[in-house]
Amino acid sequence: MRRLQPGQRLVLATHNPGKLREIAAMLAPLGVQVVSAGALGLPEPEETEPDFIGNAMLKARAAATASFLPALADDSGFCVTALGGAPGVYSARWAGPSKDFNAAMARVIAETGDAADRSAWFVCVLCLAWPDGEAQCFEGRVDGTMVWPPRGERGFGYDPLFLPAGGAETYGEMDQDAKHATSHRARAFAQLLDACFG
Repeated sequence: MRRLQPGQRLVLATHNPGKLREIAAMLAPLGVQVVSAGALGLPEPEETEPDFIGNAMLKARAAATASFLPALADDSGFCVTALGGAPGVYSARWAGPSKDFNAAMARVIAETGDAADRSAWFVCVLCLAWPDGEAQCFEGRVDGTMVWPPRGERGFGYDPLFLPAGGAETYGEMDQDAKHATSHRARAFAQLLDACFG
């Protein structure tokens, strides 16, 4: 896998402001010049793949091809055991066109009903793609339980619903530096760092 060098431009292939903040913060110490897909006016491709790896690769390759720059995409989601892993790859779509994650969290609880199993997990796949189509993906996962009502105003998406295993605070309550150090995205990013930087 080719490596990114300090000073090199990198497109973050996301239009999600929460993901953009988290990933840009992780990349900040590495010296790459980060530009978002939105800032370049790149369209947001339709996520048509059935899994996180497929969607991350689709987004990264689309941005790399359109920008002629290496591109980093994230596909991640909240998965609930009692729902057979849903919302999973449809996590953003459950929030609807208005990105109403309060409604999405309420739907998760409504569909879970009185199921005794409240285990859940977050998955993140990061994909780095180059304009010639070369790509590599890295996957991180954190297991935990689902809480109700949601707790905390930090984070984004389903964060207030998720209590990581062994933790006392949800992702919505947790200091964001602490979350960035231990999250599913951090675990995927550590693999990316090892393979593609330096």
